[in-house]
Amino acid sequence: MAKHPADLTAVEAVGRLRSGALSVEAFARACLERVAERDADIRAWTFLDPALVLAQARELDRAGPSGPLHGLPIGIKDVIATRDMPTQHNSPLYVGSHTHLDAACVSLLRSAGAVIFGKTDTVEFAATGRRALTRNPHDLSRTPGGSSSGSAAAVADFHVPMALGTQTGGSTVRPASFCGVPAIKPTFGLVSREGAKPYAPSLDTIGWFGRCVGDLGLLLDVFDPEPATATDFQLRGARIGLCRTPIWDRADPASQAALEAGAQALRDAGAEVVDLDLPPAFAALPAQQILVMRAEGRFAFLAEHRAFPGRLEASLRDQVENLDGYSRADLVAAYDAAALGRIAFDQIAGGYDAVLTLSAVGEAPEGLKSVGDLAFNGLWTLLHTPCVNVPGFTGPQGLPIGLTVTGPRFADRQVLAAAEAFEAVFVG
Repeated sequence: MAKHPADLTAVEAVGRLRSGALSVEAFARACLERVAERDADIRAWTFLDPALVLAQARELDRAGPSGPLHGLPIGIKDVIATRDMPTQHNSPLYVGSHTHLDAACVSLLRSAGAVIFGKTDTVEFAATGRRALTRNPHDLSRTPGGSSSGSAAAVADFHVPMALGTQTGGSTVRPASFCGVPAIKPTFGLVSREGAKPYAPSLDTIGWFGRCVGDLGLLLDVFDPEPATATDFQLRGARIGLCRTPIWDRADPASQAALEAGAQALRDAGAEVVDLDLPPAFAALPAQQILVMRAEGRFAFLAEHRAFPGRLEASLRDQVENLDGYSRADLVAAYDAAALGRIAFDQIAGGYDAVLTLSAVGEAPEGLKSVGDLAFNGLWTLLHTPCVNVPGFTGPQGLPIGLTVTGPRFADRQVLAAAEAFEAVFVG
């Protein structure tokens, strides 16, 4: 039986849209119908105007195929500016706010022929404070993860085939794990952050979600100015580093079991999987990521703190007022440790074809108050490495658990190629 259009992967959809087998308007309508059926429960969207979506679709149908993303609907996390939609950051300070400009990443998507579908819910400022109203599609009593809550859920629940998120700690990879979808946090700096609300500028990274790992490469081809080259990854004979990280004891038994099962599946497929134990200096880096994130948050939210006296949410205000007590010397020491760690990890990871590690502490927590622990993401965000969540495992509640594939900085295409091969083993 043919797939319903809303169930298509992005790769499948782009093929049908470019060939004319599926019109952009018909595809957009199918996605809108799915949202109408489901979003009262999922609550992924903070702004969605069907008339605006259909106007974009009709214009693309009239013009005919041009860009590589012709007709592909993409959700945009609501901390990323869009010229024709409000950008509200899930903050009462910015209700109804319009920039009337596209962020650089949104502009690139439009130029490539994408349909900018709507804005997805987020933790306030993609930082802390108000939580998204979004529910996990696998269990409405649980969080989809944060801060890219709406984007992960919208893709997992078949509202759109792809969506943009951001990551400063674990805000792309962790919700992808909780919602059971692939996602990439690319190398820091590969995608312009112009037009996205900053939190910690030395960590903030634009990421994105898809239905399969192959989908993720579509947007990498648009965002990466280097010409795309085919990356051949052969699982048989590949050398994979199994990295439990210095905080292994913080993982739930289900996540620990998933990593061991993933490693065994790769061995069974012919890969050489060997333990990768990071040097002792790496044990301090997860805490250094938290320090950098919160210390830089002082600067990021200073303008709101002064422009809206007493109205900035308390946990954000605490960062501006430095209730953590971090000194400038602490921040410099964290920057130096991160710089040394990046050099060291690039050298270590260069000895493997890919590195496999955890995406999350465990399954999605109950309720919406906690969006999950970033413990197994912050290290890689600080190191600026590309990370891809690969789904394929479940915990004791039957909820998704993903694993992360990583590697040296700017090895994004190699990491994606490895992740696609792993997906074929983990998911089938």
